[in-house]
Amino acid sequence: MATRQDKQPPAAERHDLIRVHGARVNNLKDVNVEIPKRQLTVFTGVSGSGKSSLVFGTIAAESQRLINETYSAFVQGFMPTLARPEVDVLEGLTTAILVDQQRIGADPRSTVGTATDANAMLRILFSRLGKPHIGSPQAFSFNVASISGAGAVTLQRAGQKVRERRSFSITGGMCPRCEGRGTVSDIDLTQLYDDSKSLAEGAIIVPGYTVDNFFAVKPYLESGILPPDKPIRKYTKKELQDFLYHEPQRVKVSGVNVTYEGLIPKIQSRMLSKDTESLQPHIRAFVERAVTFATCPECGGTRLSEEARSSRIGKVSIADACAMQVSDLADWVRGLDEPSVAPLLTALRQILDSFAEIGLGYLSLDRPSGTLSGGEAQRIKMIRHLGSSLTDVTYVFDEPTIGLHPHDIARMNDLLLQLRDKGNTVLVVEHKPEMIAIADHVVDLGPGAGTDGGTVCFEGTVEELRTSGTVTGRHFDDRATVKEKVRTRAGTLEIRGATTNNLRDVDVDIPTGVLAVITGVAGSGKSSLVHGSIPAGAGVVSVDQGAIRGSRRSNPATYSGLLDPVRKAFAKANDVKPALFSFNSEGACPACQGIGVIYTDLAMMAGVTTTCEVCDGKRFEASVLDYHLGGRDISEVLAMSVTQAREFFGAGEAHTPAAHAICGRLADVGLGYLTIGQPLTTLSGGERQRLKLATHMAEKGGVYVLDEPTAGLHLADVEQLLELLDRLVDSGKSVIVIEHHQAVMAHADWIIDLGPGAGRDGGLIVFEGTPADIIADRSTLTGEHLAAYVGA
Repeated sequence: MATRQDKQPPAAERHDLIRVHGARVNNLKDVNVEIPKRQLTVFTGVSGSGKSSLVFGTIAAESQRLINETYSAFVQGFMPTLARPEVDVLEGLTTAILVDQQRIGADPRSTVGTATDANAMLRILFSRLGKPHIGSPQAFSFNVASISGAGAVTLQRAGQKVRERRSFSITGGMCPRCEGRGTVSDIDLTQLYDDSKSLAEGAIIVPGYTVDNFFAVKPYLESGILPPDKPIRKYTKKELQDFLYHEPQRVKVSGVNVTYEGLIPKIQSRMLSKDTESLQPHIRAFVERAVTFATCPECGGTRLSEEARSSRIGKVSIADACAMQVSDLADWVRGLDEPSVAPLLTALRQILDSFAEIGLGYLSLDRPSGTLSGGEAQRIKMIRHLGSSLTDVTYVFDEPTIGLHPHDIARMNDLLLQLRDKGNTVLVVEHKPEMIAIADHVVDLGPGAGTDGGTVCFEGTVEELRTSGTVTGRHFDDRATVKEKVRTRAGTLEIRGATTNNLRDVDVDIPTGVLAVITGVAGSGKSSLVHGSIPAGAGVVSVDQGAIRGSRRSNPATYSGLLDPVRKAFAKANDVKPALFSFNSEGACPACQGIGVIYTDLAMMAGVTTTCEVCDGKRFEASVLDYHLGGRDISEVLAMSVTQAREFFGAGEAHTPAAHAICGRLADVGLGYLTIGQPLTTLSGGERQRLKLATHMAEKGGVYVLDEPTAGLHLADVEQLLELLDRLVDSGKSVIVIEHHQAVMAHADWIIDLGPGAGRDGGLIVFEGTPADIIADRSTLTGEHLAAYVGA
């Protein structure tokens, strides 16, 4: 019997690659790539080159879709339906776990503790060991209100109807005054109504509360509860009470049953119960103008009822535990020795130690999750994966170094390598050379962005990338040089006695008329110093890290305000209404409602999206496309790139100065390639960041405050950003940048470094001076890393 000499490896061992063939999601152009499993692969390329489309939109999306399909049709009916990505072949996929930059829900009741399950464990701990014993774990939850009730119920017993009295009570931990929010609001009534007018004359001045608004204002006018023609200042006490505080009551208005409710509870439920940052800009402006928020006097901002705060373990209440810095809380938990809850203490220690491991030991569990930066939110999500026993999983990270000081990046690198060494596949979208350097395999996409990208330019090792000649390869070892000559300050912005969050009575003079960079490790107090001490408002333009929101109806033209002057120019040229040139208004195609596609819902199966046959995806009614400006119809204008639109509106018949200026700002931030009508949902993180920056540049102000403007930017894009910052300063503006990128630090005129550590160990100014001074001094972590970066 013949024996084979060339022994083949077992079949299972041959599935060691994730194979992608013919990927066409967003701007990908039939991409073919093979990614090694159980290795760390970094995806690089300029912003908008297609990295996220390949990693998140193709590989991770298909993995999630296939997992969803393993559930029954009944269960799938309750899950989001995911369409199959546009790709020919996807083989070798494993379960994908996404750790992206999406902010954790900014609900006022969401905290670091609720987002990580640490609060749930603490509640169980206090319900078992707390003295006096007050009840179950929900007695320590600020999301559960204490309620009780009693009444008669009718039962069928042995064929007879029997009436019995029943009562119930639920003990919750919610503070009754602030309803678990920690703050109470005081409303300025003069911002709600003009008391010299009657309701019929439009006395209510809340945004959206116009006289013809059926559900908001008509109940006040036609319910019969209030006199509609009487000026509010002449109301009796009862009428004013009914107008402002009336309990919800069903009334008939024009034959329709609607709810009549006092104006203040209506505003509280519709506007004040939501996170201020999630509101539309005009609503947010109204809330900031009309409402003052103060710490709840009853619970002292702890969100908990007096009963929940009274139960203690030793001398510590659950409110005290949540207010501790996590590193201190971990020490306190380690000091507890109670065999009856040993497994719970072990799990709680593990979670709290993970905070320190990931560089977040400076946080406290009562920190509202909406106040976390994008980088902090991403690391919070990592906590639940660090101690996981799962292996052969694909972890997908979206720029995990965002918000990290160079000192913290080494720790993040160690965590990613730990995940890989447990037998997992780790896929990382990243721009920072420090993280690209630890990759086992690199996939570089490009060569450009948008339509100029979408192809794989390079695959191989980091050493091979350096000599590859791609944009990333050429810039990989680029190092910005320290300015030989810095600008002279025009004045100073004085900050005195700053104590926001962890700041320790900080006094500092921020120079104006120059590029000032605020540095320091994550959690040292940079954002607290700038956002907490420089009042946003007259003369200050603040650009934070918050992601821009938008649906598939939003695009760069609508977000930047470009569409308004364009619509007016079309209307003027054709002597018609501007509303005709909006696909969200009168000009919309009646078949697809201005979306350009028809969406067919197939219940638990993936919905089908097809191009609208009536408008052929152009989104407008056919008659609207008969109107032209400069020989182009509105759909052709929206299909232009920013560069083409800038040229189009710059001269000739289509000359529109306002549109030309907006296109100029978009081009200045490096978005010249972007199609002005493409949905915001298709933009990358870096493109969204720059779109927001370009929009804020239109605001008039002498001081620009930018929070990590390099987030999502490739090494090549950072150079363009530095040129933009220089232009702003040279035009007479003061630019203050919170930044971790060494190229921005080296380019600064003045550096203010906070530290020395994070949280309680930070909050002090450890250095002030020029980049050359901090490099020569090398007394701080920033100085050491900047010196290493420039090769000093």
